[in-house]
Amino acid sequence: MGWLKDETGLEKTRANHVPLTPLSFLQRAVQIWPNHPAVIYGAHRKSYAAYAERVTRLASALAQSGVRPGDVVATILPNIPAQAEAHFGVPACGAVLNTINTRLDPDTIAYILDHGEAHTVLVDPQFLPVLDAALPRMQGPAPKIIEVADPQAGHPASGRNMEYEAFLASGDPAFAWVLPEDEWESLALNYTSGTTGRPKGVVYHHRGAYLNAMGQVLSWRIVLHPVYLTIVPLFHCNGWCHTWMMPAVGGTVVCCRDITARNIFDAIADEGVTHFGGAPIVLNTLVNAPESDRRSFDHIVEVFTAGAPPAPATLAKIEPMGFNVTQVYGLTETYGPATECTWQAQWDPLGPDDRAAQKARQGVAMPFMDAVDVWTEDGTPIERDAEAKGEVVFRGNGVMKGYLKNPEATREAFAGGMFRSGDIAIMHPDNYLQIADRAKDIIISGGENISSVEVESTLMAHDAVLLCAVVAKPDEKWGEVPCAFVEVKPGATVTEAELIAFARERLAGFKTPKAVVFEELPKTSTGKIQKFELRKRVKSLAG
Repeated sequence: MGWLKDETGLEKTRANHVPLTPLSFLQRAVQIWPNHPAVIYGAHRKSYAAYAERVTRLASALAQSGVRPGDVVATILPNIPAQAEAHFGVPACGAVLNTINTRLDPDTIAYILDHGEAHTVLVDPQFLPVLDAALPRMQGPAPKIIEVADPQAGHPASGRNMEYEAFLASGDPAFAWVLPEDEWESLALNYTSGTTGRPKGVVYHHRGAYLNAMGQVLSWRIVLHPVYLTIVPLFHCNGWCHTWMMPAVGGTVVCCRDITARNIFDAIADEGVTHFGGAPIVLNTLVNAPESDRRSFDHIVEVFTAGAPPAPATLAKIEPMGFNVTQVYGLTETYGPATECTWQAQWDPLGPDDRAAQKARQGVAMPFMDAVDVWTEDGTPIERDAEAKGEVVFRGNGVMKGYLKNPEATREAFAGGMFRSGDIAIMHPDNYLQIADRAKDIIISGGENISSVEVESTLMAHDAVLLCAVVAKPDEKWGEVPCAFVEVKPGATVTEAELIAFARERLAGFKTPKAVVFEELPKTSTGKIQKFELRKRVKSLAG
């Protein structure tokens, strides 16, 4: 099908077929724009020529230290230049990049380092204590540690480990990059939030990252030389592939370590930031910023937001401030954003509330996705009536290779020839999807996914707790926070503060319940907790 009758001599060759890889974006950029700003972080201002040299030195130093193609190099870093450099330098030596969430607890970090068999870890001194606590919990060999000092943020090197700049200096600036022979080769390893037990290792390939980055250029209407502010953590789906994207359009990455309204406004006013992504909490931060933190600017800033629909009131307030907000949706398994709420010209006359209602939808497939749909349990597409509900499914080059060392979970995720997201949605008549609920009781707090099961298991370990259930409680700042409903054992006593402190000792801060309600839990005749009743209850509490 689709073949000419005679295709003699029309085979793939080195001249007409090259494996796709986002590494090619930086190789091209350094040839075209060697003196254009590539990465900015305070006093750290590197051109594309300097950026590429640092990336090359990193690749060389890693190879010299024993990292081989297919090995995993992990990072525990905030949004600083070294994290951007790792996105190119680690795969440039043939290794696989594993960016670890800096907010995780030691036990989970130990599991990730073991499961991915990390050879080396690049770590910021701020996160050395959690890494130090994780290493003794590992079952396998401990990785080599490279410490990335950040003196301008008040985080000097500890002196206990090899320092990043010295490590780079040991690398060869003429090192030949190890480019993939097959675009299906693994590029990055990202771990899910562990919503059903241990986190799963999501594997990205070079082709998917390349196409995701190129597709978002179209979706975001990007022209040459955008200035991108790193608000999305680069450990979240590799920063939604935006760091890989920027060299394709000669863009400048402005690193933002601490996400505050003042820092965001300063970056827009001083560096000319044109694009950033972030959860709705970022929009709320800007809207509610005091005048002393604000700066004026004379251009429109394009914003991708995801994690939860932004409140209509927030959209109504932020757009007149100079921000154009586009809702996107995706998962770790889809390299970040995979759908976009593409704006239609016929919506231009709409008032603020109706505009916000349109923008609150998760939209349609991005260009690199072959199909996005909503299915019933038997694999039938739901009615496009804005009422019927089903599971969001994806097919395309923007879907992961699968879960590392978990073929059973991979088969389940790909059942029926589509990736099963686990998220519940409706479809509007215009084929725009809208998330209706989160499967598996995920709580999304400030853009971070929290497993209610994990929090419940932690609280159940307290001697005074008989039964508990955790649901999302609406929160003005974070969007949602965990709220625990607890039944106490007969004769036992415990306070809200004690339970919160107990959880805080065992969980990352963002996973810790922000409220505890002591009452009998609603149950079915078989003893199953009725979480839908608790969700009604928590809404009345919030009100």
